[in-house]
Amino acid sequence: MRIGDLTIGAGHPVAVQSMAATRTQDIEATLRQVRLLEAAGADVIRIAVDSRKDTDALAEIAGSATRPLSVDLQENYRLAEVVAPHVQKIRYNPGHLYHHERRRPEHDKVAYLAEVAAANDCAMRVGVNCGSVDPAKVDQFPEDDSIGPMLASALEHCEMLDSIGFERYCVSLKDSDPNKVIDANRRFAQQRPDVPLHLGVTEAGMPPDGVIKTRIAFEQLLSDGIGDTIRVSLTLPFDDKGEEIATGRGILEDIEAGRFRSVPRYRPEGMNIISCPSCSRVENEAFIELAQKVREVTEYAKMHSITIAVMGCRVNGPGETDDADLGLWCAPTFVNLKRGPELVGRFGYDEVLDRLREQVDDVITSR
Repeated sequence: MRIGDLTIGAGHPVAVQSMAATRTQDIEATLRQVRLLEAAGADVIRIAVDSRKDTDALAEIAGSATRPLSVDLQENYRLAEVVAPHVQKIRYNPGHLYHHERRRPEHDKVAYLAEVAAANDCAMRVGVNCGSVDPAKVDQFPEDDSIGPMLASALEHCEMLDSIGFERYCVSLKDSDPNKVIDANRRFAQQRPDVPLHLGVTEAGMPPDGVIKTRIAFEQLLSDGIGDTIRVSLTLPFDDKGEEIATGRGILEDIEAGRFRSVPRYRPEGMNIISCPSCSRVENEAFIELAQKVREVTEYAKMHSITIAVMGCRVNGPGETDDADLGLWCAPTFVNLKRGPELVGRFGYDEVLDRLREQVDDVITSR
């Protein structure tokens, strides 16, 4: 599959990509991110758009980019026709298509995206995420089966694109659990070995844990010939986002040289902190510092098997904290603290950590 001057799949080298972490409409900051990622050796750089202000900014940013750009459409798929002339790849999430024009058939929306992509010489990615799967798909599977809905959604959209005659697409199936990433991608590859795969462990978290989770998934899949492009998703300060590229390159070099560090399955013991990568969807940069402080204030409980999810935006935050014991998803001025799918309350950034410790203590006591 061609993405600008890059080709993935069919025996080509595995491409390494990352995502700009700044707000897209902040042109100066986002251009700095693009240059930083280019200097780090990114093959593809992804930028999110969620409004017309973002699309206007993207048009200016694209003129200075030297590597292919992928646009993340978020919830408004109609922005595709505005941004497509400026990028080489369009990423859409099947689970977000129902947000706009709910009476319009999903097939028509996919056909529209394919038409726009073809008219502008763009590739596409069908990006399926564990926390934002189409609700209609989730209802078709048992409550404890999170891979089934993801796989069904990805396969359905492949069939739609095939029926339309659009062939320049790849698929991603991402989860914060590397075991699920491995299982989902293996199952997909068995059924659609012809479709290039974009690999990633979403919300892998902070180094070194996030690197370990990602390495395990990549080692298991790439060593089986599964995967054509990768994204390492780490919670990092904006100026350090190049580490995602360096980490990805390092993992690829180790796999090529036969240096493996993983065991067949990832079995976390003790505290498991999941946090999303710092990206342009984050509505308050304090999220990054908060994620780091969560690890510090829960250090006393690190031997307890508790999963805490720290999410930085409204797109993935609500759904991807549901499966954690405790979840924090960050709004511009407050943090939603959850226990499983239930909301404990909304607290300021300066007070939520005390509330979190109370919940950690209660979880430990209740067990």
